[in-house]
Amino acid sequence: MKLAFSTVGCPDWTFDEIFAAAVDFGYDAIEIRGMGNEICAPKLKIFSDFSIDSTMEKLRNSNLTISMFTSNSVIGFPDIVEEAKKEAFDYIDLAYKAGVPFVRVFISPRPEADEIDMNCAVSAYSEICEYAKDKKVTPLIETNGVFADSKVLAEFMRRIDCENKGVLWDVHHPYRFFNEAPEYTFENIGGYLKYMHIKDSVYHSGKLEYRMVGYGDVPIYDILKLVSDGGYSGFLSLEWTKRWLPELQEPGIVFSHYINYMRDLIEEVGKSK
Repeated sequence: MKLAFSTVGCPDWTFDEIFAAAVDFGYDAIEIRGMGNEICAPKLKIFSDFSIDSTMEKLRNSNLTISMFTSNSVIGFPDIVEEAKKEAFDYIDLAYKAGVPFVRVFISPRPEADEIDMNCAVSAYSEICEYAKDKKVTPLIETNGVFADSKVLAEFMRRIDCENKGVLWDVHHPYRFFNEAPEYTFENIGGYLKYMHIKDSVYHSGKLEYRMVGYGDVPIYDILKLVSDGGYSGFLSLEWTKRWLPELQEPGIVFSHYINYMRDLIEEVGKSK
């Protein structure tokens, strides 16, 4: 399995700082979810037509890749779905130019299902997958919002008749918000699994607190063992949401801890086989 971190965890860093940290800490990849004041990856100067080739060459020369472009395309609401599809298409075009295999979309940022139109989401996601097919890009739907209920996500995926469909398993949301055992989640979505977000948390005095991996109670080792036994060898990307929660610890500390902690866990998982 390969280790990455999302730039959502270092919103104040420049690309050069992000690149240097990835190289120094020994990461395999960087997941792009905005930099500085710009959250939209296709608008970043490093991915402009004038800069994208040199950006990707710089990464390749240091044995780094971009694991995913993480869009904010929300496909569960009819009143914004056309805008959401346009954003997804822009991200897919960028992924094609950069040789990046995955783009993230999601149905809703909230767990409430009242306003979501599932038929709208099925149609939009199918159209997004079809657009991405010839560009060798896989649009991933995340275990977020109502899809943190993995049974609901599995039912949705069965309605999608596209070979390049896939699931991004954010290991935190089904466990924390729907009390799912990892085995249950994996049983539902394991056949579609293409990418993973890793984060940890605890409830302290009745309030959710995000913690560095290993300092919360999300069963990360059990999840890694489960997916490894199931044949998963893809990215394990740290999603440290400092862009939204500036009080979280600084990225230099967190990124360094993550890669060392996860390397040890991956080694333990390998020895257990």
